[in-house]
Amino acid sequence: MVKVKPLGAEQIYRRCDPAGFTFETTAELDAPDEVLGQKRALEAIRFSIGMTRDGYNLFALGPPGLGKHAVVRRVIEERAANDPVPPDLCYVNNFADSQKPHVLRLPAGVACKLKADMERLAEDLRAAIPAAFESDEYRSRKGAIEEEVKHDHEQVIEGIQRDAEKNDIALIRTPAGLGFAPMREGEVIDPKAFQALAEAERTRIQQSIESLQEELQTALHALPALVKESRRRVGDLNREVTSFAAGHLIDDLQKEYQGLDEVIAYLDAVRKDVIENADLFLSQDGGMPAMAMPGQPPAPSAPAAGFERYSVNLMVDCGGRSGAPVIYEDHPTYQRLVGEIEHLSQMGALTTNFTLIKPGALHRANGGYLILDARKLLQQPLSYEALKQSLQGRRIRIEAPGQALSLISTRGLEPEPIPLDIKVVIIGEPMLYYLLTQQDPEFGELFKVAADFEDRVENTEDNAMLYARLIAGLARDAELKPLDRGAVARVLEHGARLAGDAERLSVRVESVADLLREADYWCGEAGKTVIGADDIQRAIDAQVRRANRIQERMEEEVTRGTILIDTDGEKVGQVNGLSVLQMGAFAFGKPTRITARVRLGKGEVIDIEREVELGGPLHSKGVMILSGYLGSRFAEDRPLSLSASLVFEQSYGGVDGDSASSTELYAILSALADAPIRQSMAVTGSVNQRGEVQAIGGVNEKVEGYFGLCKARGLTGDHGVMIPASNVKHLMLRSDVVDAVKQGKFQIYPIETIDQGIECLPGVPAGE
Repeated sequence: MVKVKPLGAEQIYRRCDPAGFTFETTAELDAPDEVLGQKRALEAIRFSIGMTRDGYNLFALGPPGLGKHAVVRRVIEERAANDPVPPDLCYVNNFADSQKPHVLRLPAGVACKLKADMERLAEDLRAAIPAAFESDEYRSRKGAIEEEVKHDHEQVIEGIQRDAEKNDIALIRTPAGLGFAPMREGEVIDPKAFQALAEAERTRIQQSIESLQEELQTALHALPALVKESRRRVGDLNREVTSFAAGHLIDDLQKEYQGLDEVIAYLDAVRKDVIENADLFLSQDGGMPAMAMPGQPPAPSAPAAGFERYSVNLMVDCGGRSGAPVIYEDHPTYQRLVGEIEHLSQMGALTTNFTLIKPGALHRANGGYLILDARKLLQQPLSYEALKQSLQGRRIRIEAPGQALSLISTRGLEPEPIPLDIKVVIIGEPMLYYLLTQQDPEFGELFKVAADFEDRVENTEDNAMLYARLIAGLARDAELKPLDRGAVARVLEHGARLAGDAERLSVRVESVADLLREADYWCGEAGKTVIGADDIQRAIDAQVRRANRIQERMEEEVTRGTILIDTDGEKVGQVNGLSVLQMGAFAFGKPTRITARVRLGKGEVIDIEREVELGGPLHSKGVMILSGYLGSRFAEDRPLSLSASLVFEQSYGGVDGDSASSTELYAILSALADAPIRQSMAVTGSVNQRGEVQAIGGVNEKVEGYFGLCKARGLTGDHGVMIPASNVKHLMLRSDVVDAVKQGKFQIYPIETIDQGIECLPGVPAGE
């Protein structure tokens, strides 16, 4: 009666023969030269890093666990080793406007030397300038200027005093200043004696005093000019002395940097500032190095307040580097990406200067390559926008987040922007790449190249050998025990299972590496020195054991009769369907009872899941497709006079996907024909409007899920599963399922059309 033949054991599991390998253990193998299965991605990576035009930055996309970071970094580091070393970056004081520090781009290793030279120069100036001002020559010349001004002032006063004496008037000094008083015979007279003088005499004296007062005022008004001239001459002297003391030090330094115009110009500015600010070196804080206590070694002199103006803020030191930098920033906050300006709290106020500018990842990677994680980048406020602005403007601008958002208007440091020459690589999931492409028009202009990573390769003999070398490389890198041929063959079989396809191998390197690490553990527990196939199997079983608690609990509820699923007998309008549940990284199959009821009606199929809003759009689509098949197959000439209802029994969550559409169709046809369906069979597969059964996902998990239930109740030889014929190539089933099929206790039927399925389930020929 059944025309479709069940699959044989060799069709449901593709074995890898260890005898096909020429090695004994992976210790004999070298790691592969090329990354397995990623030829397309490698071409894209090499094109991106080789293209020097703007906008050809790279987005590496693929599922997690493919080793994208390792592949990208390996290829970039190979290229970066031959790239030129980028220049050093440092900030120095802008003596014309300290709020706008200058940036110096110097040959690799020069900035570090300049920083040390400037620190030494400051120390030398702190010793040389005070010494010059304490010399006898300086004191003599300064004293001469002061004496000259004092002499000029005294001469004026003496002239006034002589004029006063000629008129019997004395020039006297009081606490309030200079004044005049009448005198007789060389003695100042008191007010009573003055009043006793004749009126004509008193008038003459008063007029003389008034005249002298005017002369004195004129002389006193000229005094500030004399003082000013004195200060000017002392200032000129100070500058001359400072220039003499500092000039040769700066001259010697400039000779060391001949050919570096930026440094020469900076040192000229330093010379000018030192000469204009000699008082800084003469102040108490800027004086001589600290004195040591008796019996103690000399104390190192710390930079005094104010001397940081002559410091060099080294942002990036490329000295000793070979090739261009390759930087991976694992926490790309705004500040860690573009840099920040730190502040110090002094006397309750926040202060800053150019020495508190800190570099970001863009600075460290400038002239090279910056690798970022897409999800981490997008999770940080302002980081993505800051990255785009830097790439668009080809420069790094350091500013506080509040200034970037125009939330604060107070003036702070405005460091000179640094020219940016960089290649940025973002690594992330395909979903993030496509969302950015769709939602951000600027993204496509800046990231023109996508490296799309494969998650599987063909299961061929050549690739099997490359896979073995990959396993050898992973084991060697992780310092694991070598694997024998049987273990490698079992890993390859598991790689096909991970790919969900017997004709493919998964290249999710992280999953394979985890399996090897766990197998190494079990091998060590067994006291062995070489990992065998049994260690690989034990690691696989342990991974399942740690994750399948929910699966066992649900299977238990079925065997106890809490969830109603029949695995023997026959029922009309009732079929066992199969679904897959994903619990984190673990997926398992779950049998579900699907029932249908029919009656006279106007040709509608009621999907109860959709009516109560538990059915997803794909499930609803599948129900509509089977409705189209019913109408075209059985009601070409007249209306389909039925009303059918479909439901997933004891389903209390959402239902989506069309993999149960063929199962639902069988239930309806059984109810229409009143033909009972074998409950020992479970069904999966979607159907199109022509009645062809189409491939579905998770076929291995679905088959194993139903097999586990049947095994728990006892296999009778009548149990089995109907799957789409196009899914046969995907089968990589557990060893217990393979053994049951080999012994004839469990059958798997490949179905191509609904008619074939009807002959399997009700066991009757399909009619018109």
